[in-house]
Amino acid sequence: MNPVLNSLKQAAIDWRLVMMGTVLATIAIVFNVMSGGLFLSPENLYNIAQQTAVVGVIATVVVLVIVARHIDLSVGSVMGFVGVLIATLMYTAGWHWVPASLAGMAVAIVVSLYQGALTAVLGVPSFVVTLGGLMSFRGAAFLVADGKTQPVSDEFFQRLGGGYDGAIGVQASWALAAVFILALFVQMCIKRQARTAYEVPNSPLWLDMALVLVPALIVVGFVAAMNGYQIPGKDGPQGIPIPVLIWAAVTLILSFIVRRTRFGRYVFAMGGNPEAAALVGIPVRRVTLMLFALMGVLITIAAIVSIARLNAGTNSLGSGMELYVIAAAVIGGTALAGGSGSILGSVLGALIMQSIDSGMLLLDVSIGVRYVIIGQVLIAAVVFDVVYRRMTGDTV
Repeated sequence: MNPVLNSLKQAAIDWRLVMMGTVLATIAIVFNVMSGGLFLSPENLYNIAQQTAVVGVIATVVVLVIVARHIDLSVGSVMGFVGVLIATLMYTAGWHWVPASLAGMAVAIVVSLYQGALTAVLGVPSFVVTLGGLMSFRGAAFLVADGKTQPVSDEFFQRLGGGYDGAIGVQASWALAAVFILALFVQMCIKRQARTAYEVPNSPLWLDMALVLVPALIVVGFVAAMNGYQIPGKDGPQGIPIPVLIWAAVTLILSFIVRRTRFGRYVFAMGGNPEAAALVGIPVRRVTLMLFALMGVLITIAAIVSIARLNAGTNSLGSGMELYVIAAAVIGGTALAGGSGSILGSVLGALIMQSIDSGMLLLDVSIGVRYVIIGQVLIAAVVFDVVYRRMTGDTV
């Protein structure tokens, strides 16, 4: 066998993620051609990055929920309920945004634990529990403010949603990019040293360097695009939007939890075989409750970003969010049967969903056609998942 092909075969490369990245690039190129170059303009890429952040934050934890063989159809409604609650506490009750957000998070955790307890303790299918929650908490969002829009005026809070002052500027953006690239290089060196110390064969140096260079180039391209967008009337370009930084932080933390903590290993073990997981002593009920509590925390973060971006809390906040986050998780390679999923995959899945939606908006596609296409994209993702797993022999 060709030594290059042999090295690629033995390398720890997730080829599914490579395919998803290729699909995303293809979508971007096609829409850019069809829109006359508007799709890949800095302004549109900046907007896509901001808009995807809310879906991306929730999708990271939805991946773990699906991996554990559960589902949450109420994420959009709970987000709307919590968002309206936070906005109401700030506007009507006069609270500062910090205690208002903490109160919203406490309520979100209680709601999630309630739904998680019905699933983990009583054994009610999460599909049924969260389907009821989808309706109930949408109604609760209406009741909190009596259906009235609650404006948000705190300037610092508004920055959390991006917008006019919601980015970190050119210099800070390049500094973050440099830190990220340096971290990739250091991680590669540590990994190679560890493999050498344990007398495990290393991949060729050129391959490891390529695995650092590719994400480095992506980051440089992204930062260049964000720094290329300048709002009329401002002195300088925007740089990386704050919602994207929040999304990136959530992704890194969740990735660490999955790879480096007992909780992360338990979630995947439960999804692979719940009965065996219980027999070997994994506290299935407790882990399930912790997972739903984590869902409540991230729903609150997404709600904060969303109302900060809209400068208001409305009872329609988060409508249809469940479709987008589940689609993002599935497109990113999460198996609906449980046991298999990827946090990074959810990032690509969210970007694919938002890119398709943004591209259709640029082409002035009607909302009905957009819903039809997005729904079919979800079906196509599930079909691809089934076919891919059959071809690769992955039965998880």
